[in-house]
Amino acid sequence: MAMESRLELKLSQKLVLTPQLQMAIKLLQMPQLELSQTITQELIENPFLEELSDVTSSEELTQEEKESLEETPQDTDDTELSLEKLARLSTDDYFEERGADGRDLGYFTSGNVTHPSYEYFLSTATDLFEHLIWQLRLSKESEEIREAAEFIIGNIDENGYLRITEEEISELSKADIETVKKALTLVQSFDPPGIAARDVRECLQLQLKSMKMQGALAERLIVDNLELVGKRKYQQLSKEYDVSVEDILSAVKVIESLDPKPAKKFFPASADYIIPDVFILKTDSGYQIVLNDESLPKIKINNYYQRLLKQKDCVPKEERQFLENKLRSAVWLLKSLDQRNRTIYRVTESILNFQRDFFDKGVNVLKPLNLKDIASELNLHESTISRVTSNKYLSCPRGIYCFKYFFSNAISGDSGELSSTSVKEMVREIISEEDRSAPHSDMRIVDIFKSRNITIARRTIAKYRDELKIRSQSQRRR
Repeated sequence: MAMESRLELKLSQKLVLTPQLQMAIKLLQMPQLELSQTITQELIENPFLEELSDVTSSEELTQEEKESLEETPQDTDDTELSLEKLARLSTDDYFEERGADGRDLGYFTSGNVTHPSYEYFLSTATDLFEHLIWQLRLSKESEEIREAAEFIIGNIDENGYLRITEEEISELSKADIETVKKALTLVQSFDPPGIAARDVRECLQLQLKSMKMQGALAERLIVDNLELVGKRKYQQLSKEYDVSVEDILSAVKVIESLDPKPAKKFFPASADYIIPDVFILKTDSGYQIVLNDESLPKIKINNYYQRLLKQKDCVPKEERQFLENKLRSAVWLLKSLDQRNRTIYRVTESILNFQRDFFDKGVNVLKPLNLKDIASELNLHESTISRVTSNKYLSCPRGIYCFKYFFSNAISGDSGELSSTSVKEMVREIISEEDRSAPHSDMRIVDIFKSRNITIARRTIAKYRDELKIRSQSQRRR
């Protein structure tokens, strides 16, 4: 086959993401906190952006910016003179001027006055490693045991469990197995009780040992039948141990008072604060949508650099190109932020229209809704709606909800389609009102829904119960 080169014309369509579109997509899916950090970073890197203190100053500066764009050439000369004056100002003159009146520049100390550091007044959380090492230093064991114990302490996880075997400790610490066992016994005697256990049973046994309850019924239940205790098979345990059900319940109460994660108080869970992106306020005339921009820096185009860019002979070619790129980036950022706000507002307004019954009456009347419904109404793509509703929250008189909360599948019923979120709430209410001595089975919950003219499968009830983190019938029985 002969090879030849030739020219061909071909028409094709393809989507090209421009830098402006990429920025708009990136900002659209950002939550409030991440967006604030992005804007702050842009303020640092882009000289064309400056922050406004409040809305009033924004309006004043906007008017000032308009006047500055109409300035006469005389103002330009003043700017050039100020630049020349700034160039002649030396660093030594600056520090002499600042230090002449006796003010502290932050680099020197004046006199013999010493002020305590603010760090002295800050409280720090107790570290598990330091807490255990402190107890180890108070012990009177030999140096070999103390070294092996320190190695054990270094291999305790955040729940308080030792995730390494005695043989591995002996091999890594170069200590014999007997020394490792003595060191482990020493560490397991430390506070908090149950520390350095290898599993849950040993952890609970160590806590009972600290309570002087070795050999008690609670310990026998932990060693032999912890699974049956979890399943609440109290009648079976009563027959097996030849004791009354009341004795079993008393032992179970002791077991429930124990902590299966003894080190969790040294690793407190961090509080995640939710900042709503949108507020829906109820007024006399209906509902009002307010975008939350309190935590976002208010920015505008810097007036000085705009004037500097207009002076053709003042800025070299390379610097002019840099300034033009930064100006273009600043304009794109402002437009993308404006487009983000308008899109979020439109999506919130559409959700409010679809789920008006929820805002009026509550979760039981929440309607089925998917991204396609909102996209069709707003003439937007589903991916855009997905980006708007991801990691964003809405505050209304009924509480703070994630945008995704309002989207759910439909479940058919005799009275029409129901939202799966509404059905989950019904499951929660049914279980919360049940008799704990005779809790409802999943099949019984299905029958309750049938009495309400709602047909739902048993496996769906089980799935919803797992999603709600509700235990099974046997585990709920008291």
